[in-house]
Amino acid sequence: MRTQTSAAALPPESGAGAPGARLLLVDDERTLLRGYARLLQSAGHSVTCAASGAEATAALQRERFDVVVTDVAMPGISGLDLLRIIRRSDLDVPVVLVTGSPTVASAAEAVEHGAFRYLTKPVAPAALEEVVGRAVRQRRLADLRRAAVPLLGNQLQVGDLAGLDAKLDLALRGLWLAFQPIVSWSEKRVIAHEALMRSSEPALPDVGAVLDAAERLNRVEEVGRRVRELAARAPAAPGLFVNLHPRDLLDDELYSRRAPLSGIAQRVVLEVTERASLDGVPDVRARIAELRRLGYRIALDDLGAGYAGLGSFAQLEPDFVKLDMGLVRELQRAPTKQKLVRSMRLLCGEMSIGVISEGIETVEERDALVGLGCDLMQGYLFAKPSAQPAEPRL
Repeated sequence: MRTQTSAAALPPESGAGAPGARLLLVDDERTLLRGYARLLQSAGHSVTCAASGAEATAALQRERFDVVVTDVAMPGISGLDLLRIIRRSDLDVPVVLVTGSPTVASAAEAVEHGAFRYLTKPVAPAALEEVVGRAVRQRRLADLRRAAVPLLGNQLQVGDLAGLDAKLDLALRGLWLAFQPIVSWSEKRVIAHEALMRSSEPALPDVGAVLDAAERLNRVEEVGRRVRELAARAPAAPGLFVNLHPRDLLDDELYSRRAPLSGIAQRVVLEVTERASLDGVPDVRARIAELRRLGYRIALDDLGAGYAGLGSFAQLEPDFVKLDMGLVRELQRAPTKQKLVRSMRLLCGEMSIGVISEGIETVEERDALVGLGCDLMQGYLFAKPSAQPAEPRL
């Protein structure tokens, strides 16, 4: 049944400049706070000011904001504390962090908790106005996506578990893999391909929808087994990266020498995402050790966007880490990202861990990574995922 949504329930339309947003500005430097407020009010936004994290928390309880801009270093509730508080109740509101003393640790935590931007003082007025404008547009896009959910004719409702079960059956039957090359830029060659799950079921059109359905139905194991079965049939390649859901580590079939993927384990790297917690998996180190005995190597995916920060290293002791594309995007224009990527690359080098940069789309991003000492790369700049491994543009 299609649910009707009234026009009043939709977020307002926005022009190119995205004016008219409700902003919360937080900074214990009152002069700076007033300056930011005047600038953003002149751009057409409605601004609420808070001189402390406590004031900001109270304001968030009273009102819904489109964007939060907060200083990091404040007494009591810091900007990072405030970011964590916000994420407990609102996953969509963009939070822009501003600091006069950037550190790798604070930048990593900002990325981990989903900060929209991490700016260094002094912030140029034009730069602040541009970042806030982008954040407003992102918030409105998130609102539109949520408003569109009940309008989608094939959207499965939360309570429709029987329908969801049937759709997941169809998705599993139509599951296929796309392959994207991972290249060494210095050697101009492909070192491996990543196998990426794809769905031909319209009701579950992407990997996120399939996994969400599998989690709700407690069928993650089936999805993981199907992906590994398909990966075992993949065309021969120097190496193959295959994604694991954390729950796959609980599946006894993964550790069986008779399992299809075990037959090519020597050229397979199993990717475990840092976006999900490993807390529900007992004896992680012992399980990883067993996978290594079978011949697999291990990669930590989405580094920089993780659930538990760099603590995943201790449990997985990965052979590779993959820098999240959020760190790569427009890297050449982001000094803080550059410092973070350089530090990660140096630390991983000291531990003999290979670093793969994901999501590279432009020559400028590639060249910035090369300048930071990064060599292994993956992204649309080289090749899009395809049903058959494609020759990259090198």
